Amino acid sequence: MAATPPARDLIAVLMPDGTPQLEWAAVETRINKSRQLLQQELADRFAAAGDGWLLSLGFSDPDIPLSPSLAFWREVAGDFTRQLIRTPDLEALRGSIRLDLPEERIDGWLDRAPMMTGVDYLNADRLKQAWEGLHLAWQTAMEAHRGTVADFIRTMSPKAHLVGRIFFHLVENKAADLPFAFLATYSTRLNQAGESRHVPLKFALQEFAGNREKLLELMATVHEAARSSPLLGDLLASGRIFQPLAWPAPQAYRFLKDIPVFERAGILCRIPNWWKSGAPRITLDLQFGSRQPSMVGMEAILAFDAGLLLDGQPLSRDEVRDLLAQSEGLAFIKNRWVAVDPDKLQKALAAYEKAEALTAGGGLSWLEAMRLQMNPEALLGDGEEDAGLVSVSHGQWLADVIGKLRDPGRLETIRPAKSFKARLRSYQRIGLNWLFFLHTLGLGACLADDMGLGKTVQVLAFLNVLYGVRKTGKTPLPPSLLVLPASLLANWTAEIQRFYPDLRVFVAHPGMQPQTDLAKGNSDLIAGCHLVITTYALAGRYRFLKEQHWHCLILDEAQAIKNPGTKQTRAIKTYTADRRLILTGTPIENRLSDLWSLFDFLNPGLLGTATEFKRFAKALSRDHARYGHLRQLIRPYVLRRLKTDKTVIRDLPDKIEMKTYTELTRRQVILYQQMVATLEKSLAEKDGMQRRGLILASLMKLKQLCNHPDQYLGDGGYAESESGKFARLRDICETIYEKRERVLIFTQFKEIIDPLCAFLADVFNRPGLFIHGSVPVGTRKRIIDQFQGETYVPFMVLSLKAGGIGLNLTRANHVIHFDRWWNPAVENQATDRAFRIGQKKNVVVHKFVTRGTVEEKIDRMIEEKKQLSDDVIASGNENWITEMDNARVMDLFRLSLEP
Repeated sequence: MAATPPARDLIAVLMPDGTPQLEWAAVETRINKSRQLLQQELADRFAAAGDGWLLSLGFSDPDIPLSPSLAFWREVAGDFTRQLIRTPDLEALRGSIRLDLPEERIDGWLDRAPMMTGVDYLNADRLKQAWEGLHLAWQTAMEAHRGTVADFIRTMSPKAHLVGRIFFHLVENKAADLPFAFLATYSTRLNQAGESRHVPLKFALQEFAGNREKLLELMATVHEAARSSPLLGDLLASGRIFQPLAWPAPQAYRFLKDIPVFERAGILCRIPNWWKSGAPRITLDLQFGSRQPSMVGMEAILAFDAGLLLDGQPLSRDEVRDLLAQSEGLAFIKNRWVAVDPDKLQKALAAYEKAEALTAGGGLSWLEAMRLQMNPEALLGDGEEDAGLVSVSHGQWLADVIGKLRDPGRLETIRPAKSFKARLRSYQRIGLNWLFFLHTLGLGACLADDMGLGKTVQVLAFLNVLYGVRKTGKTPLPPSLLVLPASLLANWTAEIQRFYPDLRVFVAHPGMQPQTDLAKGNSDLIAGCHLVITTYALAGRYRFLKEQHWHCLILDEAQAIKNPGTKQTRAIKTYTADRRLILTGTPIENRLSDLWSLFDFLNPGLLGTATEFKRFAKALSRDHARYGHLRQLIRPYVLRRLKTDKTVIRDLPDKIEMKTYTELTRRQVILYQQMVATLEKSLAEKDGMQRRGLILASLMKLKQLCNHPDQYLGDGGYAESESGKFARLRDICETIYEKRERVLIFTQFKEIIDPLCAFLADVFNRPGLFIHGSVPVGTRKRIIDQFQGETYVPFMVLSLKAGGIGLNLTRANHVIHFDRWWNPAVENQATDRAFRIGQKKNVVVHKFVTRGTVEEKIDRMIEEKKQLSDDVIASGNENWITEMDNARVMDLFRLSLEP
C-alpha cells in the first residue's frame, strides 16, 4: 500500500521587504475539507499577484481554522473588511473609501503576532503597508465589478451584511432610576450633494406612509437582528422601537450584550466609550519585585503585593463583596458603570485570597513569578474563560531590571582587559554589557544577533571579562564549556587566536587531541583551562566532560537542540553549570515548537514542562493575546539586533566581510596528504616550464580537493559529509533561509555548479538559479530577471568569471566565495553584483578558507602583504608561487593540522 502523502498547510511568511508571502508546509495533522478549499483559493489568488488574496482572506469564514500565521493576517484583513461593511453609504463611496488605522490597533496586532517565519520584519510600517494594500485591492475590485457593492460583498462572504440605514444609540441619562436612554435613528438624504443625516426612526413612519415595501426595506436589518435578540423582538413587536426610551441598568445591560447580534445584521450602534473598549472589570493585579532579592537566579525570592483593581483604581475587599451582593448586570461604583459577573468576581476574590496566603509565605521565586506572567489565570484554575481577570506587573526594582534587559543601552559599561585585542562596535559593547548583567543576575541569556553582527567576538569579550579581568586573590572560576557544530571549530579557534590569544583553551576533539587521552580523560586534562570546546556529536561521548561542573555552558548554533527528544539534546541538558548562554543567528520566534526546548536548556522551568507548554500552545490558537504574554516573558533573556536596526546600521560598513573557516574531513585529509607527498617527489625531478606547470596544476587540484573530494577525483557523489565546505555552507544557508533572504555563491569551477545547486535546493527546499560561461547571453537576462523578481528565489550559483561583470543582483544581501580566486580586485568585482546601486541592505560577504591548507596560507600572505606587492596580487594569476624555491613551495602546500 502506498504511503499517504503528508497534509499541506498554507502558511504566511514575511519577506525581508516586509511583504507577506504564502508557502505550503507539510504537517502531520489532518486538514479538513473546508480548510483545504480555503487554503487553495488563497494560494491561487496569491499566485495571481496583487493584494487580492489578503482582501479575500479578510472576507473568509472566521470559523474555518487556519495556520497561526494566516490567522494573524486574517485578523488584520478582517478588521479592514468589518470596517468596510459597517461604513454608511458604502454603495455611494464604492472604491473611494478610506478607513482609519489607529496606532493602538497596530500596537495590539504587534503584541498578538504569533511565532512565524519573518516575524523579525514585522513592525508598524509593515502593517500600514498591508492596510494600504487592502485599500488598493478594494479599489481594484470595485473598478472591475459592475454590480452593486452589496452583491460583491455577498459573493465574497455570504454571511456578511452591509450596514443598513438604521442606527441604535445608547447614552447615559442623569435620572437615577432610569440611567440610560435609547434611541433608534435612520439616515436620510437631504440635499443634492447626497449628504445625509440621522433622524429619529419615528419619522420613517411619516416618510414611508402608504409605502409598506419601502418601510420593510429600511427595517430589514432590524427584522434580521430581532430573530436572535429577544430584547429587539419585543421592541419591534410593541412598536417602541420608533420612540425614545429611558431604561434601567438591567435593560441597558441586555442591549449591550446583544450588540454583536445587531452589528452582524448591519445595524451600527453608538454606545458609551467605556463599553466600546471593554466594560470596566474587576481584576487581580500581582506586583512582583518591589525590592532587590537577597540572592540571584531563577530561585531568587521576589516579594509581591496583590490588589483588586477597577481599571487601575484599587478596590477594597468590602467593595467587591458589595458588588457580589448584586445580580448580574451593570453596577455604578467609583463614578463609573461596571459589568457585574458574579462568577468571575468570586474567582477574582478567591485568587486574591490565595495570593495573600502566598504573600504571607514569603513570596514567589523569580521562576514562578515569570511563569505567572505567561499564564496569569493559573491562580484561577487556568480556565480560558477567565482570560484577563489576573494581571502581572513589576515593582520598582524588577521594573528597572526588566527595563534594562529590554533596553540594554541603559546598562553600565563593562570593559574587557588589555588582553582582548578587538575593538568592539557600539552595539557589540551593549551586547557585552547585557551578557554580563544577566550573568550577575544568574539568568540564562540568548544572544540571537543577525548573521554578520559578531556574536563570537561578543562572547569572547564576555569570557575575557570573566577570566581576564578578575582581581587577584579571588577564587578561580571553573572552566566554561563551548559546544558547537563541528563545522564551526575552525572559525572559533581562528577568532580566539585573533581576538583573545591569552584565553587558555582545550579542544576536546579527536582531530585536535589524541583519541586515547579523550577516552580516558579526567579533570586533569583540562586543569588550568578557561574554555573547553567540543562538538554536539561528541558532547555525550566523553565522561570527563559530563562530570565537570562548568561555570558557563555555551551553545553555538543552539538550534541544534531544538528537538528535545534527540539523544544529542538530552545529553547536553544533563550537564551542570552556573550559567547558560546560547547563540543563534536563526530567529527563535520562527517556530513555536522549537522555543520550549531552547528555554528548557537556558532557563529550565520558565516555560513549564513540555506538557504544560503544549497545553499553552494549544490555547494560543483560540486566544492570540497569549502570544503577547509569551513574547513579554522571553524578551528579557533574548537579545536580537538586525543589520537593518537603526541603532546598528549606522555602526556597520556597507559590506560586512568575514572569513569563514572550514575543516577538512578525514577523507580530504588523506587525499591532501597523498597529493602533497606525490608533489614533493615530483618537484625535485622537474625544472623550467615543467616545474611551473606541476606547481600550478597541483595548486588547482588542491583547490578542488578543498571544495570536495569528488570534484578532485572526478566522481559524481558529492556527499555532504565528505566536505567541510558543504557542511559550513549548510549552516550559513539554513539561517539565510529562515529569514527568507537571498544569496549569491561564487566559484571558479564550472563542474561544481550543478552539485552545489542540487545541494542548495535541498537546504532551501526549492530550486535556485545558476550562470556560467556556457549560459547564453539572452538566457542570462531571463535568469537575472527571475532572481530579481518578487517570487522568492533563494540562491544563484555563478562562475566567478561569468558573474564578475555586467550583472545587477541586488535582491541578494549575502555573497559567498566558495573557493578563492586570491585576487581581491576580482573577488570585490564579483561581490559588487549584490553591492551596487539599488541595494538597500547591508551585504554580508563570506570568504571560505580551509584551515591548515594552501588556502589559509595564501590568504594569510595576502592579508599580511609581507611577500606580495599589490601589483603581484592584482595580476590575477598565481605565477608568483612558481618563483618560490622548492622548500617554500612545500611549506605553502603542506597540511598544517595543529589547532
